Amino acid sequence: MLRRLSLLFLAAAASFWSLTPPAQGQALIPHVLQLDSEQLEQQGLFLAQEAAQLAQFQQYQLALVRAQLASQLVPNNAQVWALLGSLYLQTEQANPAIQALLKAKSLDPENAPVLFALGSAYFRAENYNSAIQYLKAGLRLKPDTPGALFDLGNTYYKLNQYNKAIEQFEKAVRVDDKFWPAINNIGLIRYEQGKVNDAVKHWREAVAIDDKQPEPKLALAIALYTQGQEAEGLNMGEAALRLDSRYAEIDFLQENLWGDRLVNDARRFFALPQIRDTLAKLNRDSVTQ
Repeated sequence: MLRRLSLLFLAAAASFWSLTPPAQGQALIPHVLQLDSEQLEQQGLFLAQEAAQLAQFQQYQLALVRAQLASQLVPNNAQVWALLGSLYLQTEQANPAIQALLKAKSLDPENAPVLFALGSAYFRAENYNSAIQYLKAGLRLKPDTPGALFDLGNTYYKLNQYNKAIEQFEKAVRVDDKFWPAINNIGLIRYEQGKVNDAVKHWREAVAIDDKQPEPKLALAIALYTQGQEAEGLNMGEAALRLDSRYAEIDFLQENLWGDRLVNDARRFFALPQIRDTLAKLNRDSVTQ
């Protein structure tokens, strides 16, 4: 699972489902008419709704173009700017996302999803202090939001403030005891602290919640192998990589906040003949598909 979640995206996109779209004729504007402000607003809202619907199908670039135009036609609508900012986040454009979300915040200062999304955007821009500021502001409004608590934990993790990170992850799990990403990331921290048995306990718990998630399964496999449980580690590692072979890429692991100790053990694990053979077969299969 990628560490960064665009928390605002689904909330912003869903908000447009409740808007009443203009009649079809209003979307097809004859070139002979002079548009008035009401028509421009209706056209902007129609484009925003289209953008939200396209985003639901992960057509982010098409959605982004419509949201950009909508923000010009309806410049004082906080939801439109929030949607635009979330789409910039989806397309890995942190700085434009920040600018759009700051505009949304100026129009609707008490909107918790906007504040959460600003935290996510600042995280991606590696401005961790600002990320903490906005995530905390959102949590003051909506304290029982697991995803935001998770994001705040990740931000503390990046600042090597492990105790604060674990505190936020544990809060997320208290709100939602099935929130496996927070449990997984406690394992990541414990492993870096040398508390391997505790890391293994958390990864087993995460796998028990959802055994189709490759990340905790692979982390657990590597930990078990290094502890001498070689057969179980190899079998579990192969199963994890079959779920998502991207986890064999070191850059991808680091993007997902794997620390130096676990990454180094992963390198040794990937060099094992059985794992090399599995990865080679997965690569061959991907080429032939």
